[in-house]
Amino acid sequence: MKKISFTLAAAGMFVMGTTTASAAMLQEEAEASKGFTQVLKEQFIQGGPAFMGIVLLCLILGLAVAIERIIYLNLATTNTAKLKQKVEDALASGGVEAAKEVCRNTKGPVASIFYQGLDRSSEGLESAEKAVVAYGGVQMGQLEKNVSWLSLFIAIAPMLGFMGTVIGMIQAFQKIAAVGNLSASLIAGDIQVALLTTVFGLIVAIILQIFYNYIIAKIDSIVNDMEDASIALIDMLAAHKK
Repeated sequence: MKKISFTLAAAGMFVMGTTTASAAMLQEEAEASKGFTQVLKEQFIQGGPAFMGIVLLCLILGLAVAIERIIYLNLATTNTAKLKQKVEDALASGGVEAAKEVCRNTKGPVASIFYQGLDRSSEGLESAEKAVVAYGGVQMGQLEKNVSWLSLFIAIAPMLGFMGTVIGMIQAFQKIAAVGNLSASLIAGDIQVALLTTVFGLIVAIILQIFYNYIIAKIDSIVNDMEDASIALIDMLAAHKK
């Protein structure tokens, strides 16, 4: 009987051990099957609403500015070579008024600069050139509108993360000072929150930096087209007046 009881007990322990191992394996599989967004959400909640909320606000506002600028810049992009050919043909066939009509029917800063130069062409090439330069500066200001806010959010997001890290470390050392002994479990939560704020601040800055670089490259491309087109317009006006 004792032998049978021992055998049954050993079998029960084996079943319990197997069940525990299976449960642990299922838990590990469940954690591994979590999506990236779910893990990110959990980490965000653990970081605390104070600094995480401000960092998230920087991301939302920064993305809003970036999307608005990208849409505006894409709409402002025109086929400069095609526009120059149309204006040149209009000048040859119908004069300045025909060329101005072409510019009125074309969107974008290059067409607007062409129109201003053509509108002042009756006052001489020097006046037309001054109008082109002056209005080019206005168009550059429109292209760069709100971009400074995007750079501000890029700078603020990691700084807020570092501030959250510093505050979390201060809280951890305050607990150590109050208890009087060093315990990893005592300060682990505060340190985790501190590091999470830094990580999310850097993630926000990296995302916005990618959009910022794209926007700056797009602005530079449009400005180069504006400068080339301005020179071409003055040349066309000079040839037309001969």
